[in-house]
Amino acid sequence: MSKLLFFATLLSLAAGLPLRGQALYRAGQGTVYFKSDAPLELIEAASKSLRGVIDPVKRSFAFSVPTSSFQGFNSPLQREHFNENYMETDKYPEATFTGKIIEDVNLAVPGVYTIRAKGKLNIHGVEQERIIKSTVESKGDTLLVRAAFTVLLAEHNISIPRIVYQKIAEEIQVTVEAGFSK
Repeated sequence: MSKLLFFATLLSLAAGLPLRGQALYRAGQGTVYFKSDAPLELIEAASKSLRGVIDPVKRSFAFSVPTSSFQGFNSPLQREHFNENYMETDKYPEATFTGKIIEDVNLAVPGVYTIRAKGKLNIHGVEQERIIKSTVESKGDTLLVRAAFTVLLAEHNISIPRIVYQKIAEEIQVTVEAGFSK
């Protein structure tokens, strides 16, 4: 369902574009990194499968990452538990973030901008409205987007079994970096 939502958002972004003027910025690949720093264990993983689109005219965006694409972890068993027990990737194959850029900024003008992205963060099938502060470096035809934020597992109905409570943090640190081009 989230894949359908992502592509529907992409189509709606593209449908409202003027015939002339700025084009969409697209990221075919970006990186999402997460860290769970619990009292007994540090878990880190990353995905280089982030996709996204930014419409600078409408100041709208859509990002998606397949949850099964995360690599790293401390062991293959830990990755298996991440996919099967916590993220349930068969049932919720993607995490998405769609919404609007709050600031009135012209991303076609080269510079470094601090912006706030307001939208719906969908993880584990649960949508939460979020405002995520980001840095956007524009070089005119390309954008580099960086963001760091936290995700509370409870807000996305991801429960931690009592037996591993000291090994998995309740608050996950997330870092995103993606390059976009017209």
